[in-house]
Amino acid sequence: MKIRYIYHSCFFIETANSFLIFDYFKHRSDNRDFDFEKLLKDAFISPKPLYVFSSHSHQDHFNYDILTWINKKPDTYYILSSDIKIYNRLNNLYLVRPGDQLTLKDIRLNIFGSTDLGVSFLVNIEGLNIFHAGDLNWWKWPDDTPDEEKLMEDAFKRIVSDVANHGADIDLAFFPVDRRLEYNYLCGGQYFIEELKPKLFVPMHFWDDYKVISDFQKATAGHSTKVIEISHPNQTLYANI
Repeated sequence: MKIRYIYHSCFFIETANSFLIFDYFKHRSDNRDFDFEKLLKDAFISPKPLYVFSSHSHQDHFNYDILTWINKKPDTYYILSSDIKIYNRLNNLYLVRPGDQLTLKDIRLNIFGSTDLGVSFLVNIEGLNIFHAGDLNWWKWPDDTPDEEKLMEDAFKRIVSDVANHGADIDLAFFPVDRRLEYNYLCGGQYFIEELKPKLFVPMHFWDDYKVISDFQKATAGHSTKVIEISHPNQTLYANI
């Protein structure tokens, strides 16, 4: 499996038989590892199906441009959170909510909740379990009231418990590590690692603050989970899992 980081919370995954892209909203012109436009064109002409996931409608997780990709590749499948408004008929469209289960060609999907808008995804493909959190996180803001803190903590831990109770061993997890939370930036990712023990943890939702990843690596170094470092947009991450 090859994992490519595009930008923010967007990743492009290539397996032996499929392509998957999560939460695309834009890409950067930094082409040190690859050219995103060429990567996409190569996927369009490949016989492998393309699965397009969008966890919710926020502008940093969804772009209506993705809906045109099926015109270039009929074997494109959209798995979109139900809060995303689709105004025209679209083939191969699946609008999902927390609790949904879906089998689609070679993949099995379980849809979980979020502590913001939309959903999070657990994807089983070719014997691997991939989790993409969307905006699921322990959003513990420094100026929250005690009541707000408690509501968020309970909501976050309840969803993590739902994922744990599903019983799947997570091979690869994409999860927010966001410095805007200041000293609380560790809370969500650290709890996720402690409770679910994914083999690989890939930080996301950090905008252009790449240093937060090395800080997170150091803070979670005592766990068996390997935290993948990212240093620039359009970066190829190789994973042997």
